[in-house]
Parts: sequence; structure tokens; C-alpha cells
Amino acid sequence: MKRVLAVVLGLVLLMQIQSPAVPMLCVYAEEEEKTATEETVDEAAEESAEGTADDEAEESTEETAEDAQEGPQVSAPSAILMEASTGTVLYEKDADTARPPASVTKVMTMLLIFEAIERGDISLEDEVTTSEYAASMGGSQVFLEAGEVQTVDTMLKCISVASANDACVAMAEYICGNEEEFVNRMNQRASELGMKNTHFVNCNGLDADGHLTSARDIALMSRELITKHPQIRDYCMIWMENITHTTSKGTTEFGLTNTNKLVRQYEYATGLKTGSTGEAKFCVSATAEKNGVELIAVIMAAENSKDRFRDAVTLLNYGFGKCQLYTDEEQGTPGPVEVEGGVEDQVGAVYSDSFTYLDTSGANLNQIEKKEQTEQPVKAPVKKGDVLGRLTYFLDGKEIGSVDILAAGDVEKAGFPDYLLEALGEFRL
Repeated sequence: MKRVLAVVLGLVLLMQIQSPAVPMLCVYAEEEEKTATEETVDEAAEESAEGTADDEAEESTEETAEDAQEGPQVSAPSAILMEASTGTVLYEKDADTARPPASVTKVMTMLLIFEAIERGDISLEDEVTTSEYAASMGGSQVFLEAGEVQTVDTMLKCISVASANDACVAMAEYICGNEEEFVNRMNQRASELGMKNTHFVNCNGLDADGHLTSARDIALMSRELITKHPQIRDYCMIWMENITHTTSKGTTEFGLTNTNKLVRQYEYATGLKTGSTGEAKFCVSATAEKNGVELIAVIMAAENSKDRFRDAVTLLNYGFGKCQLYTDEEQGTPGPVEVEGGVEDQVGAVYSDSFTYLDTSGANLNQIEKKEQTEQPVKAPVKKGDVLGRLTYFLDGKEIGSVDILAAGDVEKAGFPDYLLEALGEFRL
């Protein structure tokens, strides 16, 4: 009997000793299964969902799909994609971090040059003399010599095509007298355009302490340049061209080759400017147009030139696949508006602007409807530019935008003499 009790007691003790190991083995097995499930999430999602492990796999797959829909994959640390006509941002990645922009700086330099031409301060035919300081610029250059004379037109080619630092300084001095004052204007213009993370130190983009801008700011100044001065395409789309150096040493030809390889490699390219330095790495403001949609893709601090252009093309293709632009081609002219108490009974009207709408949802833009609303009659006096109403656009019953209806001229308030003359006229009739 004692032997039987001893055997039973021994078995009980043995079971108590072994039993804790069972859950430990199960936990280990579950960890292995979870790891395997995570490594083969796609396979698990295709199978019928049974158990917690399969549910987790499905959730992980859904999250991955959502992440993929957020936008294109860009390797550069800072990037942005903007539609030019509306300024709509379609994609951004760390777009407000201030970084060295290298020669993309020249977008602002060229903007100020074109604005000076538009004001009549300078012309494309003006002759610009290169100073010793301008000729001393390093980096990318066209080797202008001190005292050498080139036209504004040629200088623009040198800046846009060959990214010439010496030509930039020569133009800055020609417009403002010295580079420092020109840079002050660059910073002032940046402020006017809402470029909140920009501070220029020079006009050409050579590395300098405090010379910084952001991807968003580059897009803003690029948009201003290409929309207000589309003739920039005449320069930035040149692939190769020769200029003539005429100096005391004689006359020589110098070949310009575009630093923007997208001009040849991307069929929709319209510009705009590349840049690279040791601190800035590789940057580009790439513009392109397809089916009436013009996009601006800015890449900053890419590791190499190929990555810079690949990222830009990735963004542009993404944008063209996502965008369709509606422009009201039948906007016409609004009818006259009745005036009460004025020397005239009506005032002509005009629309404040043409209407464009950027859609990224794939909507049927043929379904856009519009409704014109004016308050009639308006009371005199009426001044040219006064808002008389608006033309509103709707898509699927929702307002998508509007343009104001403005007075096309002045209508003075009628006085007693005016009423008397009117009465006499009616009496004669």
C-alpha cells in the first residue's frame, strides 16, 4: 500500500514539475507564428480569415494599401508638386524646411530680369558690360571677361541654359547698380510672393551662410515666372546654342548646353532650372505641360543627378494622371446692369477674371453648371471696378468657385440739373 501511495505521489509531483513548461512552449510557438505571419502578410490576406493572426494580417494589408494611395514615392528629403494655374498643391514632402537651393536661386534672378523688361527699365537689346567682380564668379559660368559686352537676351540664355553665375551678377549690377541691392530686391519679392522660408544672400546660388529657401517657396517663385512671363520657355527650352565672346583678345564661339536633361528626356517638359552644390546636393524646379495642365515639381537635396530627375518625373507623371483642368471657354460678357439715380440708366459689366477649376477626383466636368447673380438696379454713383454680382459655378450641386461681375465704367449720381434736362427733353417730345 505504501508503495502504491508513493508511486501515485511521485506521479503527481512529476506532473506539477512538467506542467509549467507547456504554456511556455505554446507562447514561443505563437511568437514564431506571428513573425511568420508578418513576413507573409500578402499571402495571409489572400486566404480565408480564421483566427486573430489572420485578422491582423488583413488589417496590415489594408494599412499598406492606404499608405500607397497617399502619393508617389520620392527619395529626396524635400519635394512638392504644384499645379501652375491655380497654385493647388498635389503632393508635398517636408516642403517647408529651409535648405540651400544652389542655382535654382536663378529662378528669382530671372523673374526680376523679366519684370524689369516688362516695366520698360531695360530691354532685350540692351548691352550689358561685365565687371571684374562679375567675371570673377566661380562655379558654373560662361567665362565672361571683364569689359566684355553682351545683350540682355544673350545674358538670359547664359543664365537659363548654362546656369552662368557670371552672367547673373552682370545682370544684377546692370539692373540695380550692384549685386547687394539686387539681392535686397530678391528678398523683397520673395516676401511679396509669400515665400516664408527664404533668405537670399547672392543672386546665383553659390553656397553661402544663410542662403536658404524651401521646396514650397521655389514652387511659388517658379509659378510666378512661368505664368506671368511665359516667354521664359524661349530660353529654358534651348538644348544647345552658341554665343560669341568678343574681347580684346578677339572673337571666339562658346557652346551652351542645357543643364536640365528633362528638356530632351521628358516629352512634356517646359523648363525650368537645375542646381547643385556640395551643400545643396542636387535640386531642380521642373515644369511640364500636358493636355492644358501645367505642373511644377520641385526636388531638393537629392543624392545625385539621376535621383533628382527621376523624382521629378515621378511627381509629374503622378500629377498628370490625377489632374484635369476645366476652363470656361464660353464665359462671354455679362449684360449691362440697371442703375438707379444715375446720369445714365445702365452701366456696362465685365467679369473679374476667367474661371478655371482643377479636379483631382475624376469627376465629369461636362456636368459643371453656372449661375449669374446681380443686384439690379444698383444705386448711383457707380465706380469702375465696383462689384455688381458674381458668376458662380457648381458641380454635382456643390459650389466649386466663382468670378466677380464688375462695373466697366463710372456712372455719376444725378442732380437736379440732370432731372430738369431730362424733364425738358420729355416735354419737347
